[in-house]
Amino acid sequence: MFYKKPNLPNNNDFVLCTVKTILHHSVFVSLDEYDNLEGLVHISEIAPGRIRNIRDYVKPDKRIVCKVLKVNIHTKQIDLSLRRVSINAMKIKIDNFRQEEKAEKLLEIIGKQMNFNLERMYKEFGIKLIEEFGSLQESFNKISNEGENVLKQLGFNEKSLSIIVKFVKEKIKPPKAKAKLILELKNFEENGLELIKGLLAKVKEINKKAETVEVNYISAPNYSLEITTSDVKNADHIIENLADEIINYGKKLGIIGKWLRAS
Repeated sequence: MFYKKPNLPNNNDFVLCTVKTILHHSVFVSLDEYDNLEGLVHISEIAPGRIRNIRDYVKPDKRIVCKVLKVNIHTKQIDLSLRRVSINAMKIKIDNFRQEEKAEKLLEIIGKQMNFNLERMYKEFGIKLIEEFGSLQESFNKISNEGENVLKQLGFNEKSLSIIVKFVKEKIKPPKAKAKLILELKNFEENGLELIKGLLAKVKEINKKAETVEVNYISAPNYSLEITTSDVKNADHIIENLADEIINYGKKLGIIGKWLRAS
């Protein structure tokens, strides 16, 4: 990555590192996303249990994901942990870094259309996008979803804005998330099943935020509720609200309902 974060990481951040020096009781690493920052992983933070040889766990020049334990803002000493990084957290961090690399490559391609090198593209546009949206990739996702409106407050000129939007919309497909819950619906009247079918037929009408919604029968009294949305961060919140609305609507029909998380 050409871009380097200008500040220090925060406690509990996950950071991408490269192993530089392996000592008997510690490992020194470089923080790949930051400019000239190093961190230390003590032997006790390499892996659970007793460690006989650190080199069984880390190798020189190997890229690893660490958790920030402590940052001294005066000395810039950074204490890190390898053992406190779950497999899922590691995968997410690596995937996010790769996505940001792809976004930087797109920024470079856009720069060629403006006769700007990558350094100037960051100065003119990239840094503003990162400060506003948190990352290049997130800013490009926003542009892909919402168009040029998300950039107008950043003060880009019309020509630059149109070039950026054009290339982003061509190259970036809006990310989508799926979420799933189990609806438990009961009615003990003779026509209870018909009432429940009528309620489920109105789910798409009740839904206001998800792009797609599907309901499928599992086994009485359970039904699966699944949505697709481009609001990736709020997918769980959206489906939970939808389930609550379905249940509240069902109360008017005498249907007892609750939702459960899908396993």
